[in-house]
Amino acid sequence: MHEYPFRWPSPVDQPAEWAGLHEEPLVPVRLPSGDTALLITRYDDVRAVLADHRVSKNRNRKGAARMTENKQKIFQTPVAMHGPEHTRVRRLIGKTFTAKRVEALRPRIAGIVEELLDDLARAPQPVDLNATFSFPLTIRVICELLGVPAQEREHFGDTSAPPWEYMRGLIERRRREPGDDLISDLIGVHDAEDGRLSTEELVWWCTLLLLAGYETTANQLSGSVVLLLHQPGEPERLRTDPELVPAAVEELLRCQVVGSSLSMLRVVTEDIEVGGCPVPAGTSVIPALDAANFDPAAFGCPASFDVDRAPRRTQLTFSTGQHFCLGAPLARVQLQEAIGRLVRRFPNLRLAVLTPQLQRAEDIFFPAFTAVPMFL
Repeated sequence: MHEYPFRWPSPVDQPAEWAGLHEEPLVPVRLPSGDTALLITRYDDVRAVLADHRVSKNRNRKGAARMTENKQKIFQTPVAMHGPEHTRVRRLIGKTFTAKRVEALRPRIAGIVEELLDDLARAPQPVDLNATFSFPLTIRVICELLGVPAQEREHFGDTSAPPWEYMRGLIERRRREPGDDLISDLIGVHDAEDGRLSTEELVWWCTLLLLAGYETTANQLSGSVVLLLHQPGEPERLRTDPELVPAAVEELLRCQVVGSSLSMLRVVTEDIEVGGCPVPAGTSVIPALDAANFDPAAFGCPASFDVDRAPRRTQLTFSTGQHFCLGAPLARVQLQEAIGRLVRRFPNLRLAVLTPQLQRAEDIFFPAFTAVPMFL
């Protein structure tokens, strides 16, 4: 039986377990907790399971597998993350946090990127891409979007202590003094069928948008740059043909080198079939987004990085269905602007250490690089 998450053999190579994994639709795995689950490996099966109401994100059911011995990563949600209530809240948030709104932010995001690149150009070398570019960019962007004052952003450097009380206070301030920001709009959003967001829902989702909106995107950005620099000729192609950048970002997302699908753990509430195989109620399953992204039936030669590929499917790094990442449009714009402008501004960009020297965080959910030293 495989241990999951799989180990990364190097900073830029995919786990060896992916080879041949898709020959079976369901693969038994042992989780860090010691519990077992079935890994769903194939692209079409992953999509189908994530859309199936008989597969629940509520893992508090008796007998459900635990991700870790502590059963939780950082914090538990006080609001519904599955079923009708979850759907209601997502619809309300979707009324304000739209792709159109994010696209309108592109010039501002580009401006922040250029400011940070100016700072990089003046900084002593080598620079740590995490500390000097990726995290400052994503923190500034999500804080400006939510309406967090610049002088108060020091609250958001440590995700082990989510800033619930700070967010609760900020929401109350925005109730009294609305601004041109997402929190103010979420406070005012209303639907005849769905009503309004409660205070607890506002606090939870605004905090989630804040933390997920900067940490995951920052780590994806740094990991993408590392991976891109290991593709001969690709940075130069993006410099000379900026129109390739969106396709490159999608391929970098598909080939992500900083995460796993452990947090996708689900429980089957009624008997189902996956890939023609019966899965009885009570079974714990992981619709593995990383496995789906390397399914040869969906992506030809999946182990190869190919900006020019014409995929038969869209990468699933942002998930799909009712749990599709609300921040996906914002992440895409940031990655496109940051990667495109970074490689154009610094044509000699390279790692300041040997690739095997890059260290990963001891985090079974998101083992991102702790530092990415670069010469410009």
